[in-house]
Amino acid sequence: MIFLFSFFWFIRTTKALLFWIYLWQLKDYHLGRFIDHFRTAKGKQIFLNPLFLGKLVLFTMLFWYPQVALLLLGIYILEGALTFKALLQKRLLKPVWTAKTGLLVLLGLGIEIVFLGVVTSSFGIWYLQLLLGFDIIAPKIFSLLVLLLQPWTVLVRNRIIAKAKNRRKQFPNLLVIGITGSYGKTTTKEFLAHILSKKFKVLKTKEHQNSEVGVSNCILQELKPEHQVFVCEMGAYNKGGIKLLASIAKPSIGVLTGINQQHMATFGSQENIIQAKYELIESLPASGVAFFNAKNKYCVELYNKTNIRKALYGQAANFLGEENILGAMAVAKELGMTDEEISGAVKEIDTRFPGAKIQKGKDGFTIIEATYSANPDGVLAALEYLKTWPGKKVIVMPCLIELGSASREVHKAIGEKIGEVCDLAIITTRDRFHDIQQGAGGSEKVLFIENPIEIVERIKNATQAGDVVLLEGRIPQLLLSYLI
Repeated sequence: MIFLFSFFWFIRTTKALLFWIYLWQLKDYHLGRFIDHFRTAKGKQIFLNPLFLGKLVLFTMLFWYPQVALLLLGIYILEGALTFKALLQKRLLKPVWTAKTGLLVLLGLGIEIVFLGVVTSSFGIWYLQLLLGFDIIAPKIFSLLVLLLQPWTVLVRNRIIAKAKNRRKQFPNLLVIGITGSYGKTTTKEFLAHILSKKFKVLKTKEHQNSEVGVSNCILQELKPEHQVFVCEMGAYNKGGIKLLASIAKPSIGVLTGINQQHMATFGSQENIIQAKYELIESLPASGVAFFNAKNKYCVELYNKTNIRKALYGQAANFLGEENILGAMAVAKELGMTDEEISGAVKEIDTRFPGAKIQKGKDGFTIIEATYSANPDGVLAALEYLKTWPGKKVIVMPCLIELGSASREVHKAIGEKIGEVCDLAIITTRDRFHDIQQGAGGSEKVLFIENPIEIVERIKNATQAGDVVLLEGRIPQLLLSYLI
């Protein structure tokens, strides 16, 4: 009996360990983003679900009714079986393996093993209560482990940054272009790097490599003497973050792609977001050049207050998102590329909808996959682009997160656009579903569905060959495999 309890407890607790480290990593180990997750419907369900609440009841009942131990064993066997099933189906939520996550997992496993070794000497009701008690507070234990490791992480991070700064000094002639904004920065970076590569030896930050450690690692591992231009994407969740990135990369050209409410929950206010993004421009040298998106009101305001050489771009954009390619073209022009060189490079880029992957679904309808880093302007741009397609139009998306006090207003605006464009909208998270539905005029065509199989069935019932389905933001992992 003791072996069965220990074995299945260890399996389900290891699954919990992997999940909590995964969640911390997903939130970039940022405490504000981590806490904000529990304001969402999915975050609340982690604790407000029958299984967790039932365990709280069992913990009390074990004092008075020892026979419920068999029920607890049954729960742990079920959780263990579900863990193995998720592992076999490759659906187990686990972190991306890095030195940090590997260390956290090893430490967590060590805690589990030591705990089991200590409590097995107390077999009986106390043993079961200790197991169940650890189970209940495991989120706090594993989160505390992450937080306790943070000082070591900061030391390692600072060492990496210092090394990157020293290496950057070895390339005094390197031209660095910093790109930041609430949206559009990745697309603009990719466009610009592609265009400039026709004339220069270009280095660019990789996907998800826009943090201080990511940029530092790019400089340390990728920067070579032959590189002439470094196109550096810069992201942050707090004031001071962009300033730190600029101190590492030392840009002489800055591009501000747009500002909206994205990550307001961590920045605290729209003004803080504006000030944080402007840190890039403030970090440029007096001889530097600043580029601003003319289609964004906050960028225009910042353009007007900037005293170094500056330029607006995107005035000729015909749809949301087109200004990204126009911004890349403007910077290329600044670096001396001719109109012929630029246009030749642009012809090689699919500019119909930047950042999206377009492919055919199993039933003949078109899938537009725009699942990277959804934000308010990005969703609106995707819906605007969706208008240009023939046939029925479907969008599948979650509610947006980390918008703070602007969340309701943003989702109502998205709902209005959905009502204008779509024949069917499937929202995969509950948080602001009613705001989206209200924005769409209370339309019955806006549905809340979480299950990927049900989503696919609803899409198939509503579409036919030639129709188009837009997948926006983080959608259920299995959905793509069912559709394509």
